[in-house]
Amino acid sequence: MEAKAIAKHIRISPRKVQIVADLVRGKDVQEALTILKFTPKKGAKELEKVMKSAAANAEHNLDLDIDNLYVSEAYANQGPTLKRFRPRAQGRAFEIKKRTSHIGVVVKERE
Repeated sequence: MEAKAIAKHIRISPRKVQIVADLVRGKDVQEALTILKFTPKKGAKELEKVMKSAAANAEHNLDLDIDNLYVSEAYANQGPTLKRFRPRAQGRAFEIKKRTSHIGVVVKERE
């Protein structure tokens, strides 16, 4: 049995979230939440929200015990990119890419 949660169109680059996701993959949910709480990155806050949602889905929808849950998957995929232009010298334009992420967490129960 597995429960998952996905947050889409989060305004942070996926590379920045993947660094934090690597910290918690494979850990127990309670330990992972503690790690995220004390990690000083914006991606940690966003990933913590998604992980709490996945744990709540497991408890409420599937009647799984929260103490036996672990993070089987934590990922940040590329979402749509917002393209903006910044004026540069001599009439040129410089493209700025504001990247978004789709953050997902899958929790499973330990046997």
